[in-house]
Amino acid sequence: MRVLVTGANGQLGGALQRLAPAWAEVTAFDVEDCDLTDVPMLTARLKVEAPELILNAAAYTAVDKAESDEGVARAINVEAVAVMTEVLAGTGGKLVHVSTDYVFDGTSSAPYPPEAPRNPQSAYGRTKAEGEDRLRAEDLLVRTGWVYEAGGANFVRTMIRLMNEREELGVVADQVGAPTWATGLARTIWALVESQATGIFHHCDDGAASWHEFAVAIAEEAYALGLIPRIPAIHAITTAEYPTPAQRPAFSLLDCSKTRAFLGDRPVAWRDNLRLMLKEEAKLG
Repeated sequence: MRVLVTGANGQLGGALQRLAPAWAEVTAFDVEDCDLTDVPMLTARLKVEAPELILNAAAYTAVDKAESDEGVARAINVEAVAVMTEVLAGTGGKLVHVSTDYVFDGTSSAPYPPEAPRNPQSAYGRTKAEGEDRLRAEDLLVRTGWVYEAGGANFVRTMIRLMNEREELGVVADQVGAPTWATGLARTIWALVESQATGIFHHCDDGAASWHEFAVAIAEEAYALGLIPRIPAIHAITTAEYPTPAQRPAFSLLDCSKTRAFLGDRPVAWRDNLRLMLKEEAKLG
């Protein structure tokens, strides 16, 4: 099967390529190869590639920048998705689209199931929700959150850099989610594709953490692997003490029980996957 992966150089795009099954004839592109804001270019490229399946791992993910750059965010997160579904409608192909926990408002006290009402509070969340609405019944939507991967641009690697530079840090403790290893997310996406899933599914690693708890775990695991020289003091701060242009959900846990039941597999604890990622990071040097 001809499979196209967008966002080829991103964390998830790289993992999807690395873990592609033997039946998948994968091609991939990133912004250097095709500008998703250029509709004629994207349309032409999709027609040349003629994929039977698109795994759309590309997105405008600069959450704060999107507040002042919503037009570009919408072009990538909404209009490009519409182009993909339009081209696939003409060829009988399928789109697998990746979305975010930021489509929810964060006011729930229980994990959000796939069918939960959306109420995004940021430009990023709004554009991702609008992109979801461009999908067809035969497509597959996978929501996730707090994604990281060895070698990528993410919270884990930022924390390690800061922990090597500073003796103490302040990290937000009143936002709760589920750290998610891109490698595990990619495995789930391929498994859903092989199971011919359609509709909405959620994938995050098992458990919950605040950003502060996540940072503490990063420090402990990174120190054990020699990635940092000491465990710094990590102070819990509030969102109000660390204001950002975009409003982030205070609680963005996703209910992944539908996904686990559909695939018949077991969830993996986020800290276990963090440890595996950091071992890969240590090998990168």
